[in-house]
Amino acid sequence: MKNITKEFPQGFLWGGATAANQFEGGYNVDGKGLSTADVITAGTHTTSRRITPVLEEGVNYPSHEAIDFFHRYQEDIRLFAEMGFKVFRMSIAWSRIFPNGDDTEPNEQGLQFYDRVFAELKKYNIEPLVTISHYEAPFHLTQKYNGWSDRRVVDFYVRYCEVLFNRYKDVVKYWLTFNEINILTLSFGAFMAGAMMPEGNGELAHATVKDEQVLYQALHHQFIASAKAVKLGHEINKDFKIGCMIAYMCSYPLTCHPDDLLLAQQKDNLSNFLCSDVQVRGAYPGFAKRYFKENNIDIAMQENDENILKEGCVDFYTFSYYSSTCVSADPNQEKVGGNLSMGLKNPHLKASAWDWQIDPQGLRWSLNNIYNRYEIPLMVVENGLGAVDTVEEDGSINDDYRIDYLKQHIEQMKEAIADGVDLIGYTPWGCIDLVSAGTGEMKKRYGFIYVDKDNEGNGTLARSRKKSFYWYKNVIETNGEQLD
Repeated sequence: MKNITKEFPQGFLWGGATAANQFEGGYNVDGKGLSTADVITAGTHTTSRRITPVLEEGVNYPSHEAIDFFHRYQEDIRLFAEMGFKVFRMSIAWSRIFPNGDDTEPNEQGLQFYDRVFAELKKYNIEPLVTISHYEAPFHLTQKYNGWSDRRVVDFYVRYCEVLFNRYKDVVKYWLTFNEINILTLSFGAFMAGAMMPEGNGELAHATVKDEQVLYQALHHQFIASAKAVKLGHEINKDFKIGCMIAYMCSYPLTCHPDDLLLAQQKDNLSNFLCSDVQVRGAYPGFAKRYFKENNIDIAMQENDENILKEGCVDFYTFSYYSSTCVSADPNQEKVGGNLSMGLKNPHLKASAWDWQIDPQGLRWSLNNIYNRYEIPLMVVENGLGAVDTVEEDGSINDDYRIDYLKQHIEQMKEAIADGVDLIGYTPWGCIDLVSAGTGEMKKRYGFIYVDKDNEGNGTLARSRKKSFYWYKNVIETNGEQLD
């Protein structure tokens, strides 16, 4: 019988997480093409970002420079090493490797950039965890093919994966096929996921795709692409570990009314488990088939698709967790925000400045809920507190609120390990300050490392260590034992 302990296992992968479109910059350097992120303007908590198919002069596009990791990767990786990172979650910008997405040959200069990044990580014995597609599909694919709604994009993605797997087969072990793949089940997630051009007036907050037939067909194409990538990766290097990544939407029934309980279960199934059932188990679950039938959704499958899904099951499950919400059959309830989703307010929880409810115990609940279903290794690859940080006169940044948030969530991960969950890694989101995906802001900061840049794009980009930097360094040194 497995020994139950609240200790993190030896070899636990402590680290941090980023995405190329939010921190890399260099959007038009060395042959890189435009990505979907590159045509989204800056916004604020109250002003929506805009999608502009033609770049406008004098407009701030946050991804174009981001925090300029492209030119500062050595400095940033050195800081990650100083904290003691065992793993660094990053994404590769697809349009840096295939500028248009449908190119026949990869861009060698783009590949060489990641050669240098991986060599720098290896110098400090930091394991890369690479997200292959993280909200930065080549914009050309959206314009010419309407993105993932077109089956041909599957082959373009697999070609991209083949190049990455062969190039980095000896330096990258852990891969994720798609970031938060279930965001495609949300109508406004379609453009961010590189799926298709949305309807509406160009405002990202209102950029919806209302046709669920189109959404779920695009999602099916991503499932096929992911499964093909998993099989291909294992053929190229049998030691590859290839995972899925889900935006876990933890939802409680607001009351004990059976309608609320059933609604919470249905949301968990459709929002979370539909995607991971296909990627982990290799087949569409029964509840999805019922939903498709009752909503006149007919997934066009090719003859071998069911076998492809079966043969391309992932090795491990990763997810993002920031907060929880409630659901109710009663529509007259107060709503709150969340990670690319909305829900009902939980009266028992406090919320962040961006109205995301803080719920550490929800992470333990989610870990158990996921592990009890799949019994494969799990990683929490996004978690953190977005907040406004103040730089004191002496240059210090006393982000005790961030330390408190992370401490409570790490404590609940320990509880989940004692529950029997096989948790193998933790990479808090935005380990260095970066651009917010939802709002395009810089002032919504998550990092242990402060970056001197404001919402308008002004600043020196200088890096400095926050109080949480030293705290997290000690957490890693003690393998999660010292949290105070």
